[in-house]
Amino acid sequence: MAITILKNCLIFDGYDEELIEGSVVVENNRIREFSNNEINIDSANSLDCKGGFLMPGLIDAHFHALLVSYNIPKLDSMPPYLLAQHASHILNGALHRGFTTVRDAGGAEIGLWMALEQGLIEGPRMFFSGKPISQTGGHGDMRPADQTSPCSCGYGSVLATVADGVDEMRKTVREELRKGANQIKLFVSGGVVSPTDPIWMDQFSADEIRVAVEEAATRRTYVMAHCHTDERARACVELGVRTIEHGTEIQADTAAIIANSDTYVVPTLSAIKVITDHGAELGLPPMSLEKVKGLFQTNQQSVSNCDKAKVKLGFGTDLLGDFHKYQNDEFIHRGELQRNIDVLRSATSVNAEILQKSGDLGCIKENALADIILVKGNPLQDISLLSESEKNISLIMRDGEIVKNQL
Repeated sequence: MAITILKNCLIFDGYDEELIEGSVVVENNRIREFSNNEINIDSANSLDCKGGFLMPGLIDAHFHALLVSYNIPKLDSMPPYLLAQHASHILNGALHRGFTTVRDAGGAEIGLWMALEQGLIEGPRMFFSGKPISQTGGHGDMRPADQTSPCSCGYGSVLATVADGVDEMRKTVREELRKGANQIKLFVSGGVVSPTDPIWMDQFSADEIRVAVEEAATRRTYVMAHCHTDERARACVELGVRTIEHGTEIQADTAAIIANSDTYVVPTLSAIKVITDHGAELGLPPMSLEKVKGLFQTNQQSVSNCDKAKVKLGFGTDLLGDFHKYQNDEFIHRGELQRNIDVLRSATSVNAEILQKSGDLGCIKENALADIILVKGNPLQDISLLSESEKNISLIMRDGEIVKNQL
């Protein structure tokens, strides 16, 4: 039995803006107790947190471990073992930036999850979507317009698989769930990096989306949907989609509808900011650079609309490859639009709700999993502290194991 006491810290429990000054006791991989009284246990390992800000480990609800380049078609020609090594590097980096849990939004599969669970690679705990599902000519169909092919039969890539029609959708969802996917990902609107679809394009019929939601529910899980447009955001609510990813163009009246539903929105401002600022460097074609023009400002307005309507907002980044180094900048982008406490909740307790892991993740409470970070300074007062994670996060604990300690 391993016991660690984290003493002399300001505790943010993932929910309450009022902090507790005290200690947290970790036994094995769970939080045994926390208190504002001094705790002493014989044989326990005690760490003096020196008044640091102790909080739940961060959760990134829109992450891509296997998408190691913005040149998506190139990934399909990369040897799978090389992709896995890139994924290991990306996951390790996320953990050392304070993200103890990620929800992979497309590409990762059960072998990578098993490697994390068995400790073969160091990284966050991961909830994976398997291969996202695209319609022919949709956001996940990366074939260029000049590539001749009799049909999309059997088409699949690192990014996605293609299904058309209710029956194909049902079978494809069942197959991804059979392969262990924790949730199902659909592309229901156009996107930036895909070659043949305008960003405003509606994708999949209502019946196709509805059957995906129905099949996911048989496994007591849910559908997350790549969705840029306001119209598709409304459709997601109507059809029972659990999370709207990106939600780039949500208007005030649609935000009010979402707020009165069980649907969450997971903005990913970092992804659009990186493409806007580094498009030429990323090697994206002119078509993609044209799509992204003005999109960051549109997304900022969407987040503001959702915040004012009290939509349940998660926290995601959607970065690829080497640009994961900007992962913690999402705190700055969100902090410009929301209260710091709401941003912290998004990255902890709200994301835990999305993952259906409330009480286990994203919180400091008795019997929760011991995913904990310690921050120098108070992010409730200055959210940008989290953007410089190497300097400002002094301790990282994942599942009760300390992976970083600068105390």
